[in-house]
Parts: sequence; structure tokens; C-alpha cells
Amino acid sequence: MDGQLGKILIVDDDENICEVIKMYLESSNYGTKVINNGKMVQEVFDEYNPDLVLLDMMLPGMDGIDVLKWIRRGSELPVIMLTAKGETFDKVLALELGADDYIVKPFEPKELIARVKAVMRRYNSDSAGKEVLNFTDLIIDVNSYNVLYKNAEIKMPPKEFELLYYLASNRNRVFTREQLLCEVWGYDYPGDSRTVDVHVKRLREKLQGGDGWQLETVWGVGYKFEVK
Repeated sequence: MDGQLGKILIVDDDENICEVIKMYLESSNYGTKVINNGKMVQEVFDEYNPDLVLLDMMLPGMDGIDVLKWIRRGSELPVIMLTAKGETFDKVLALELGADDYIVKPFEPKELIARVKAVMRRYNSDSAGKEVLNFTDLIIDVNSYNVLYKNAEIKMPPKEFELLYYLASNRNRVFTREQLLCEVWGYDYPGDSRTVDVHVKRLREKLQGGDGWQLETVWGVGYKFEVK
């Protein structure tokens, strides 16, 4: 990639915003491709093979939620949602469907770059030498970002995996939502605690617990991975 840090697919129908994002990304040594229609994602996705997608919520052709669903059917690569709408519903829905982050317009380009770098750093981090966590019916392999539950591989986006790994590697320790935002998201996340709640909900939908372990809510405090 000629020293590039990664390839970013920008999907937004606002050409002015796309130009600003493209300029800042390329000045930060990322490759970019811009498309302005949701349906075009299906046409260029495999050919461009991006490392991250910046995806607007409101798009012609196919809206951002449907594009995200389509991406998640075949890929776990990072997706950051862009939205001009600040309603909690949109944010929660995007996170429930597997978005790694979201940012509400208008935003500072430098903030967006920081978000991109944070997500990319975690997705591409060199995890060699880190332990594999083993529990009854559950194996969490941070080297390959794989989770085996009852002998079946469980697909999950990077943030879900990182949250699970962090809680499980600190078994029986209670964390507040704010602590988890700081430790797992890795920067001063401007969102609210609902982000953690959504990811925990998704983990529970995929992992119903096992013999001697459970992802527990500690009411009034936060969450813990309990091992008896």
C-alpha cells in the first residue's frame, strides 16, 4: 500500500463533506474511495477491499442501516456510522447491527481522524503472545479474534470481542460503564453509557452463559464476567 495506513471507503451523498473527509484522511496517510449512493457499496466493496468504512446513515439508493446489514452478512471489518441525526434510536440501532462507532454531524475532521485511528489500531493490533482464555463451553482467542461457544465459532465485530475479552480476562471484577468505555474504546469517548449496554446486550444474545461463568449485571454499578 506504499506506506498507507489503510484503505477507507467513504459512503456519503454530501459531496462537500466527502471532500473534507477525503482530504484529511489522505493527509493522514490513508487511501480513500468515495461513493455517494448506498447501492454502489455492493458494486465496489469486494474490488476496493477497504480496511474501514465510513458510512452515512441517510443515503440514496439504500440507506446506511441496510448497507451495514449487507456488510455484516459477509464481513467483520470496522464500520463507523456518520449521521446528521442525534436521536438515540439511530445510534443504538447502528450499534446493535454491528457498527464499531458513530459520529454525529457536524463534527471536527480531527475528531473523525482520531476515531478512525482508534478503531483501526484495535482492529489491526498485533496480539501475538496474548493468552487464549478457556472456560467451560467458551474459548476466547485474542490472537485470531475468534470465539468458540459450545464448539461453534461465534462471529462478532471487533468491539464486541474486545469488550468480552476485557471482561473475561478480568474475571469477577466489576467495571462501571465509564471504565469500560475508557478501557475498551481506548479514548475519551463522547458517547453515553448506552454504548456499553448495547454491546453487552449483543454479547448476551450470542453467549447465554455456561457451566460456572456468566456475563452479569451489577445493578447500580456496571458489569462483570463472573466465574464461580
